[in-house]
Amino acid sequence: MKRRDFIRTMGVASAITLPGVGNRLISSPDLFTTNNSNQLLPTWKGFNLLNKFNPDTQSDFSEKDFEIIAEWGFNFVRIPLSYWCWSSEEDWYNVDEKVLKEIDVAVDLARQYNLHINLNFHRAPGYCINNPRPLPTNLFEDEEPLKACQFHWRLFAERYKGIPSSQLSFNLINEAPSVEDEKYDRVARRLISTIREADPDRLIIVDGKDVGRTPLMTVTDIPNIIQSGRGYDPMLISHFRATWPGAKILMEFPEEKLTWPLHLDGKVHDRQSVYQACVAPWKPWVEKGGKVHIGEMGCYNQTPHKVAMAWLEDLFTIFREQNWGWSLWNLHGSFGVLNSNRKDVKYENYKGLLLDREMLELLKRS
Repeated sequence: MKRRDFIRTMGVASAITLPGVGNRLISSPDLFTTNNSNQLLPTWKGFNLLNKFNPDTQSDFSEKDFEIIAEWGFNFVRIPLSYWCWSSEEDWYNVDEKVLKEIDVAVDLARQYNLHINLNFHRAPGYCINNPRPLPTNLFEDEEPLKACQFHWRLFAERYKGIPSSQLSFNLINEAPSVEDEKYDRVARRLISTIREADPDRLIIVDGKDVGRTPLMTVTDIPNIIQSGRGYDPMLISHFRATWPGAKILMEFPEEKLTWPLHLDGKVHDRQSVYQACVAPWKPWVEKGGKVHIGEMGCYNQTPHKVAMAWLEDLFTIFREQNWGWSLWNLHGSFGVLNSNRKDVKYENYKGLLLDREMLELLKRS
């Protein structure tokens, strides 16, 4: 279904213009609250779209992606953003409006296809989990990058003010490092305060600390936030033969010994061990009324497909038992269901793309 047909089908009668955004479909403000309440968080399930993840390979967002995701029955897209796409390390306060308008397109498409869209700063001034080069400043130590990060989040908060939180959320920083709680708390509170000054009702997602694996327990007093976890454990399964983590075992472990459950160093890694790694650390947050969404999870294309599917089945079972939503990394590419380039999959031609049908069906029933 094309955008014009979707709008016609929905019977849209009017649109409202927001400053710096253009024509958007605006519904009335909602009362979307989450933290420290008994209200159930919608079970958002979907995909990460990487069009603005890397400034060197950035591309326009494709309506076809949003159409496919909605057609498959999913309801969520996470957009990892590198601020280098519209700004630079050399001049934090210089902004390319053209790129921001391209992000506007993603927001529009998500809303038109009834997908919740989550905008995430995968790279922020002074921090990124995967740096191609050492950064001169540290977001969690230095004042100047924090001020710059506030500047960029203020731009987004003002740009999208008025879009209900049921349709749009902000994800402050991707995969915060293992830092002291007070350092992460300082950054999170400053950014949340900046966003809420411009847009008081905006739903905000805070990635767990320790690269998204454990909750930041100091923010239980802040309303309308969710914390984001990860679904990558054990890394030997999810990142087998991946070079970027820099782990020797990922490159040298014999493929013929890679099974699920996994036997490693006299221990058995199975569904219970995944629970202990991906769910148990979040119990204190949940017990305080906090909500959890798994912002990233998935399996690299060098893991044998049979092993990947068995592990994913257990991972999804665990998340389903918690009533947690998730977002697969990614739609297209080495972790995804489209054009994933796995050597042991018989792909289906789907709208000109190579579809891993078996994995998609697992996602749809999860």
